[in-house]
Amino acid sequence: MRVIEVVALLGALVAGFWLGRFRRTVVENQGEAAVRRALTQNFSGTAYHLLNNITLPFEDGTTQVDHVLVSKYGIFVIESKHYSGWILANASWPTWTQVIFKQKHRFQNPLRQNYKHVKAIQQVLDFVPSEHIHPQVAFTGDAVFKTERPAGVFDVDGLVQHIGQYTTEVLTENRLQFCVGRLECLRKTISGQTDVEHQEYLNRKHGDAT
Repeated sequence: MRVIEVVALLGALVAGFWLGRFRRTVVENQGEAAVRRALTQNFSGTAYHLLNNITLPFEDGTTQVDHVLVSKYGIFVIESKHYSGWILANASWPTWTQVIFKQKHRFQNPLRQNYKHVKAIQQVLDFVPSEHIHPQVAFTGDAVFKTERPAGVFDVDGLVQHIGQYTTEVLTENRLQFCVGRLECLRKTISGQTDVEHQEYLNRKHGDAT
């Protein structure tokens, strides 16, 4: 690669990093908003950079990640869920069940859902060792787990506490900015059309899965 091409690439990544600082907040559900607020309040400064509602190309379509917290201490890929009632869950089950007023609703296992998100992040940030990319699921609302809560699943306070336990620096500030710049450059534009295209891909892939 010629010097001018390298300079252009680095310029694009730096621009992506700073544009991400001013990216508008999209319409979000209660769970996404609660998690975003908690992450913003507890993880700020140059050691952390939060991206929300990031849609990335993956395989033959796209995948949509609720939150990616890029930090000197690792990269945290977070799926947020807002539920009430009882939750019946197991890491190995393909679907989990919400029970509310004797009504049952099945939803995709968010650990499996987030696994695809992690693979997409690993594909984009292929220079980051996989052990430094951490998947988490955050439940908001007043849902109660009637089964044992699977590992990697937290309420918002537990999520903040868990991330705060990572204190060993694994990314330099320059490498952190490079990660954010690459994600910002490759993410799809935040728009209603992006959401429609992603939902159409999900329907083709999983039917009514969410």
